[in-house]
Amino acid sequence: MKEWFTPRELAAARLAGMPDTERGVQLLADRTGWNESLAYVRDRSGRGGGLEYNIALLPVLARIELERRHRRIEAPEPAPAEDIALGDDLSDRAARERDARLAIIAAFDAFSNGQRLSTRSRAKIFTDAYVAGTLTIEPWIREVVPTMSPRTLMRWRAAKAIGRVSQLAVDRAAARKGTGVMDVANDGTVRTFVLALIAHNSHLSAQHLRQLIRSEFGDTLTVGAKTVPVPPVRTIQQAVKTLRETEQVALTKLSDPDRYRSTMAPSGVGTLRWIKEPNTLWMIDASPIDALCVEGRPTIYACIDIATRRLMLYVSHTPRATAVALLIRKAIMAWGVPDKIKTDNGSDFVARDTQRLFAALDIEMELSDPYTPQQKGHVEAAIRTFQHDCAVLLKGFVGHSVADRKKIEDRKSFADRLGEETADTFGVTHTIAELQILVDRWNETIYSQRKHSWLKTTPALAAARSLRPIRTVDPRALDLLLMPVATGGGMRDVTKFGVRVAGFHYRVLDALPGDRVLVRLDPNDAGIIYAFDAEDGRFVGEGICPELAGRNPAELQRAAREAQAEILAETTRQARKIIKDVTSGPALLERVLEVAARDMPNVIPMPKRTEAHETPAITAALDAMAPRPSTTPTPSADVLAMQARLMANETVVPLRAEETKHQLWRRALALIARMEAGDPVASDEAMWLGSYRTSTDFRGFALTYGDPFEKNPAAPGEDAAGQKTL
Repeated sequence: MKEWFTPRELAAARLAGMPDTERGVQLLADRTGWNESLAYVRDRSGRGGGLEYNIALLPVLARIELERRHRRIEAPEPAPAEDIALGDDLSDRAARERDARLAIIAAFDAFSNGQRLSTRSRAKIFTDAYVAGTLTIEPWIREVVPTMSPRTLMRWRAAKAIGRVSQLAVDRAAARKGTGVMDVANDGTVRTFVLALIAHNSHLSAQHLRQLIRSEFGDTLTVGAKTVPVPPVRTIQQAVKTLRETEQVALTKLSDPDRYRSTMAPSGVGTLRWIKEPNTLWMIDASPIDALCVEGRPTIYACIDIATRRLMLYVSHTPRATAVALLIRKAIMAWGVPDKIKTDNGSDFVARDTQRLFAALDIEMELSDPYTPQQKGHVEAAIRTFQHDCAVLLKGFVGHSVADRKKIEDRKSFADRLGEETADTFGVTHTIAELQILVDRWNETIYSQRKHSWLKTTPALAAARSLRPIRTVDPRALDLLLMPVATGGGMRDVTKFGVRVAGFHYRVLDALPGDRVLVRLDPNDAGIIYAFDAEDGRFVGEGICPELAGRNPAELQRAAREAQAEILAETTRQARKIIKDVTSGPALLERVLEVAARDMPNVIPMPKRTEAHETPAITAALDAMAPRPSTTPTPSADVLAMQARLMANETVVPLRAEETKHQLWRRALALIARMEAGDPVASDEAMWLGSYRTSTDFRGFALTYGDPFEKNPAAPGEDAAGQKTL
């Protein structure tokens, strides 16, 4: 408020008890001695000079009138922190009460300055003017303090004078908060019960809640030591209103967890700012596109490079692990191999094929916690940008929500939509292949060239300025790793018939029966598979199905036999040499006994006292074994010499039991195997084999199982195809 006035200004104000002319005011000042008061008179600094008088020199009625016209009650300057120590639990309402009362006290002190009235009189005049509304008061102060009495004003001034400003901060609502029947009944369990009910079903009325409270707690509630009836409907309505205001976050978490996570849950900002180089971390995610294609509603798979905010998009007809693999292939071919990829727990991301692909490429896979989309917020934001910037421009756009879709459908009347296909309603014309082209063009020309708020540049420039080497992969190897595996995880055991996949047998020439392999299918040729060692991932070889590949089964069978024989010859060469050395050297028992003798402890047994054990039977046996004189004449030297000559010239012909045809065939095979191994064969065995080869039995078996003198015949008991025979 202005406190210094010239005589002309005081005359123009036409105050009670004051002259209404400038000269009259000057004469009043001379008569009352205003000019002699050095504290309340000063030279006018403006053009023309003159004097200015302080409002403290005015008569009481004129001063009051001037205060009413120009005194404005507003918030004072902030007080020092030590003067308003109010505690940590000061509510907003209490702070407003304090500030309003401090403003009123400051206005009263300014009003009292220079007044030649008692404090009681000034307080009476001030409060009457305040209540009557003749003082200019800021609206928020009038709202907080609508009325007051002189006694109240004096109490406020006293509290401020002694430094108890905290007494001016009063929040009556906070004082009453939490003391209602619905808050404290049954130690707060009634309040929790009502909170759970409205979180479970927000459409329950107060009448419903009252009935449910009676059903749960009975017709009376316990409040401290007293028992009170269940409150009426109106009280419950007010309690529910308060609960919805004070427990908004808890209710949202209980009733709408997704909205709570997106709008209320704590979220970090800049948690990945440490990532500066491209391909350090990728995030991938998928979402249905807010548009329709001819094939239906497709899914968009997105991959974002955190350091550069580059984006790669792949349109798939349905969510599947193959789409994830194709998205990764597309990104690797464009950007290189990343260090880590973060995904959610979707079935297409945690599928065994996806995990196998990441392991083969040496990419670390990181899964976000279940139901926590905020942990991969970067790719979520990228998909949202695509939906709102690209999808809205597509033919077949269906809106971002059910409400949006209903509005688009309502563009046509129900009669026009009756019997109409969904594609016609939304103007669908694009196929998935066409949509992929449009999406890639949007990504390259708009998204990649748009300045990113965090990067302060475009994703394309951010990637271009990096000096980090790019890890590349040969496209042929990448395509092979992306091939789908056979059913059941792709693992197969090699048998003598080959590898069985989908009811067909594939011959893998470089695999032996008993090997375990991982089978990948060629999507372009059903007759070919690719086998990898199940232990170390080594490529074993191609597998060919003669039925599906159009190959001659006999030729493939012969090739398989030759390949297996070559493998076995290589792997058993050293073993055969060892067997030969073992059979030609000391017997195995002799070697074992020699080692056992070395292991015997070097202990010399002490001689023990012995005594003869005799029984009648032992005595009789000793008598029987006693030597007796021979009664047979000793042969002469001539007889012994003749016997020696006869034994030397005698030809012993071993007796051989009559053999069956199969036994003779196996005997011939055994002799041939010994000859091929380089073992010595007796002359009589060689002669027998030569004569047996010309027999009809030999020719019959040779036609059935193959000539044994050719390389690697079929084993006895099997035909040329490996089938069991009688």
